[in-house]
Amino acid sequence: MAVIKIDIHTHILPPQIPRFKDRFGYGGFIELHHSPSCCSAQMVRDDGQFFRQVQSNCWNPIDRLQDCDKYQVHIQVLSTVPVMFSYWTKPQDGLYIAQFLNDHLASVIEEHPSRFWGLGTLPLQAPQLAIKELERCLEIGLKGVQIGSHVNGWNLGHPELFPFFEAAESLGAAIFVHPWDMMGKERMPEYWLPWLVGMPAETSLAICSMIFSGLFEKLPRLKVAFAHGGGAFPWTIGRISHGHRVRPDLCAIHNKKPPESYLGHFYVDSLVHDMKALQYLVDLVGSHRVALGSDYPFPLGEAHPGKLIEDCPHFSEKTKQQLLYKTALDWLSVPENELPF
Repeated sequence: MAVIKIDIHTHILPPQIPRFKDRFGYGGFIELHHSPSCCSAQMVRDDGQFFRQVQSNCWNPIDRLQDCDKYQVHIQVLSTVPVMFSYWTKPQDGLYIAQFLNDHLASVIEEHPSRFWGLGTLPLQAPQLAIKELERCLEIGLKGVQIGSHVNGWNLGHPELFPFFEAAESLGAAIFVHPWDMMGKERMPEYWLPWLVGMPAETSLAICSMIFSGLFEKLPRLKVAFAHGGGAFPWTIGRISHGHRVRPDLCAIHNKKPPESYLGHFYVDSLVHDMKALQYLVDLVGSHRVALGSDYPFPLGEAHPGKLIEDCPHFSEKTKQQLLYKTALDWLSVPENELPF
C-alpha cells in the first residue's frame, strides 16, 4: 500500500494583512512586510517591532504544494500563525480578524480541495461570538478550529470557556490547541527560551487545566489534539498523578478521577524531534491518539514531515500508517473512503 501522509500541524498567512490599527484605532497588530523579491517577508508589529522572518511558503499555496510533493505529504491541515489569535482585542474586532483569516483559509482550500483542509480561528475572549464563528467555520468547509493554550487570564478549564467547548462537542468539531504567549517569557529574554521551555510548559498547563477542571469528564466526546506531542505533559504525568493523589485538597477539587486515566482520551501530534520520545509517546497514549504534525513551515518543525515516524524501527507498518494518516482522519471525523485520492 502506498504511504499516505496527513499533516495536522501547519501554519499559513494571507499574502496581504490589512492594517488593522487604522481600522480599529489602536495598535498591537501584526503586519506582513514583503521584500522586493517577494520570496520572503517580515512579520512586524504595527509599532515597528520585528517578530519573525517568513518565506513565501508561509503564504503562497503553490510553494507549499511543491514542498508537499517533495516530501510526499498528501494533505496539509492549515491553521493561522498563533500570533494572529488576537484574544487581547475588543470582541467585535477579534471577530472581524477571525472572519478575515477564516475566509482566506476557506478560499485556499476551495482552490486546492484535495490537498488542503483547514482549522479556523475564533475570538475566544467572547465565547458566544466564538461559538457563532465556529458554526460558520464548519459551514464554509473547515474541519474545526485552532485555539491558544490560554485566553488572556483564562486557562482552558475556566468556566467562561465551557459553553464554547460544549458547542464544539455538540458540533463534532476538531480542536487543535497550540501554545502561545508563553508563561514566564519575561524571565526568558535570551536563547529563544520561550520557544524551547515555555511552549512545552504552556501545553502541559492547558492539558492539566482541562483534566483538573473536569472538562474532559463533562464532555467525553470532545475531540481535542495538542501540539508538540502534548508538550511537557507526557513526561511529567507521573508527577502530576502523584500530586493528585497526595494533595487531593488542592488537585482534586473539581475532578477526583486520576489524571493518568485520561491518557488516550485526547490526541497529540508527533512533533517531539526524538525517536525514543516518539516511541514513549505512542506507548503512553496509543498510536490511535498520535497524528503526524510538522509545524510547517517554521524552523522548530520537522524539516521532512513524517520521517521520524517512517524511520522508527520499532513501529510496524500498521502503526506507521496509523500515525501518518489514520489518527488524523479519526480526529477530524473524516471516513477513509472519503479521502480525495
